[in-house]
Amino acid sequence: MKTLLGGFIVILVFITSCLPIFAQDEETINTETIQQKEVRTGSYQGLSRREVLKLYEYSCNVENQAGNCYQAALEYKSFMEDNPKAQKKYAEFLSLACANGEKMACLEKEGKLDHQGSARLYWAALICIGLAVFLIARTIFQDEDQFQAQEKLEDNKVTAEEIAKHGIIFKFSRPFFKRYFSSIVSNMKNKKSIREKYKRTLAAAGLTNAMTPEDFFAFKLFLIIGFPITFLGVRTFLEESWPLSLIPIISVVGFFYPDFWVKGKIEQRQKEIIMNMPFCVDMLALSVEAGLDFIAAMQKVNDKASKNALTEEFEIVIKEIRIGASRAEALRNLAWRVDLIQISSFSATLVAADSVGASIGPILKALSAEIRQKRSSEIEKAGATAATKILFPMMFLIVPAVMIMVAAPLVLEFIGAK
Repeated sequence: MKTLLGGFIVILVFITSCLPIFAQDEETINTETIQQKEVRTGSYQGLSRREVLKLYEYSCNVENQAGNCYQAALEYKSFMEDNPKAQKKYAEFLSLACANGEKMACLEKEGKLDHQGSARLYWAALICIGLAVFLIARTIFQDEDQFQAQEKLEDNKVTAEEIAKHGIIFKFSRPFFKRYFSSIVSNMKNKKSIREKYKRTLAAAGLTNAMTPEDFFAFKLFLIIGFPITFLGVRTFLEESWPLSLIPIISVVGFFYPDFWVKGKIEQRQKEIIMNMPFCVDMLALSVEAGLDFIAAMQKVNDKASKNALTEEFEIVIKEIRIGASRAEALRNLAWRVDLIQISSFSATLVAADSVGASIGPILKALSAEIRQKRSSEIEKAGATAATKILFPMMFLIVPAVMIMVAAPLVLEFIGAK
């Protein structure tokens, strides 16, 4: 209803503004006054559209200026639709302009102006379309064998279930940015800086197997066009009239969305590690005291504990030690990947104990007790701040609702008594 009312108001304003131009023949305007106003202002500023049109007509009829004849014709041309008078005036001034030597008016009168240059534009468009098709086809087929081989290797590293757990946007975007954007990013000159920038971020989020730093940047580039395409598809499907001016904003959101997405995954993964650390460290201490070495103790923890982010990190540590890395190096890599104070303290303590040859069983027990105490203090802190956080929603949402429920019957009774 608001849209119809707004459209009616716009049409009414348009008709009202056009009526003075095509008034009755008897209606005249003081040309001398308009000319004086033009001389005083030094330009057409301050003149209405009707006054400017009369100046064009006066300059054409009296001074025989072909350019102003053509300008008058163009003014009438903009109001030709369903207006016989405007059509007649347009043809009259167009003929006068052509007769006075205005070439553009002659071309428009002969019907050549509107089509001039269209052949060049047509062939230029065809050439651009052909070039675009060629480049797309070349991108698709030039490295097809290499891409298929790479896909088979990556399918062994990451499963469809693991991809699906990272979200629906990543799941459906991955085939496109892996195929069409990752190769472009891999050939960029600053790919080294991209790799250094996102390598630790992806490791902290647990996305190392799912994508490389080049893939992550390709994901960002793909969503610049992926989000607007989705917006247009939803807009068409729902038959909505959402403004197309939102597309640039949606493209910017698409570019920065992966940064917020991976930041959320890092926070979620760190919380999961903190929650599982006491149990896993206790199991590790018991296994070491039972006579198992460090690798076997970690493997026992992975077997007994439910699969979580910490057991995944322990699995990476075991693989690194088995392929030749030292225990200290594997633990430092663990602290680098997780980027968490608790894990850094855990790794530093074990590295120090390993360097002096101390038994790690009592050390792990002490670490477990310290971690439990820190987790309890953090939970108490979160509980203490919960009352403050709920204060504002209570004041602005719950209390007004209660007041309405209590006071509404009294107000209605008071109004009824009057």
